[in-house]
Amino acid sequence: MRLPLLTLLAGCALGLQAQAAFAAQPTPNDPEVMRGAYLARAGDCIACHTAPKGKPFAGGLPMNLPMGIGKVYSPNITPDKTDGIGNWTFAQFDEAVRHGKSPRLGYLYPAMPYPSYARIEPQDMRALYAYFMHGVQPVAQANKPEDIPWPLNMRWPLAVWDWLFARDGVYKPDPKQTAQWNRGAYLVEGLGHCGACHTPRGPFLQEKALAPGGADGSLYLSGARIDNWYAANLRGDQSDGLGRWTPAELVQLLKTGRTANFTIVGSMTDVIHDSTQHLNDGDLQAIAVFLKSLSPIHPNAAINQPQTPVMTAAARAGDPLYAAHCAMCHQAQGQGIPNVFPALALNPTVNTPDPINTIRMMLHGGHTVETKGNPTPMAMPDLGATLNDTQVAEIASYVRSSWGNDAPNVSADEVAKIRKLVAAK
Repeated sequence: MRLPLLTLLAGCALGLQAQAAFAAQPTPNDPEVMRGAYLARAGDCIACHTAPKGKPFAGGLPMNLPMGIGKVYSPNITPDKTDGIGNWTFAQFDEAVRHGKSPRLGYLYPAMPYPSYARIEPQDMRALYAYFMHGVQPVAQANKPEDIPWPLNMRWPLAVWDWLFARDGVYKPDPKQTAQWNRGAYLVEGLGHCGACHTPRGPFLQEKALAPGGADGSLYLSGARIDNWYAANLRGDQSDGLGRWTPAELVQLLKTGRTANFTIVGSMTDVIHDSTQHLNDGDLQAIAVFLKSLSPIHPNAAINQPQTPVMTAAARAGDPLYAAHCAMCHQAQGQGIPNVFPALALNPTVNTPDPINTIRMMLHGGHTVETKGNPTPMAMPDLGATLNDTQVAEIASYVRSSWGNDAPNVSADEVAKIRKLVAAK
């Protein structure tokens, strides 16, 4: 049977259209998908949407809510069409990421940093959408429901929270600042969502400031306790902030996890490993320029210099303990060994008002982050089984009042409380 010529031509046309449509589908190597992959690194999406030993972006990471009211679990954001976001339109994706409204769950808990992601520009949102739809491997993994008792699991109050504390509108460049400063502000305030950890929160768990401007802008990135760590003050304070840092040192820290005299500790190691080490130098320099522009919380505080400290009896008791357990690595005057063991003298982590990081490192030890620029991480030994609470407090008090450090002393009760907190978690 011979088909009419018009039928053959129509069939060829439809075949060519289908082939063209198929060819137009983005691939993992598509420039837009690759740009989205870079932006997802900048946003550190993998940190919350990947469970320990789980598949990337398949969700399931448990997140404890305050006051022990329960847990939420991060959702599957792979392009799986049943369990993930494979059927989402761009509008639905944008609504969830920037406005905290999921087509499946409704209002999202602000564990999702959508108050920060609201700053993301439309072209970057489209690149992110292209990446999650075409650059991520689909994973058929069901989402875990939240572990929150009724009536606390009702989501309609989140609409009120959004109205009070979330913001709308993409980042608007400040015409008084340079393009480099604006790029840094865009990354820090938006994709990087640095304020989600480094800004103190109010009674309704809202960030007290979402940007450096406004009435409460001086609280932005001023430091806060989160997940039983203290997220550092990133403002210009000399003692516990970035006042002594150069932009080049900040770039090195974000790229490698360490400088000659300082090492990242705590949950920030994951941020360095999964996110900032992968950013290009231009973006890291822009972030450093923006952070260095932030004024100190205490602009009139004296600039500390190494000196003979005036110590309490508890701090003096820590001197021989420090010599026995710490001085071999951190040295007698707290100067450390450059590029090997961090200095404790004038260390901003040591000088934070909250001593939890210092105490946790002594109790449980830790490792420096492994990065391309720091391929051989160093270890801090676990002293918690060797030293009792009083001894840990005495060493911490000695370190926090020596060599120009001026942080408050630590009590044995504080050490006991932190030991119990971390053990319970």
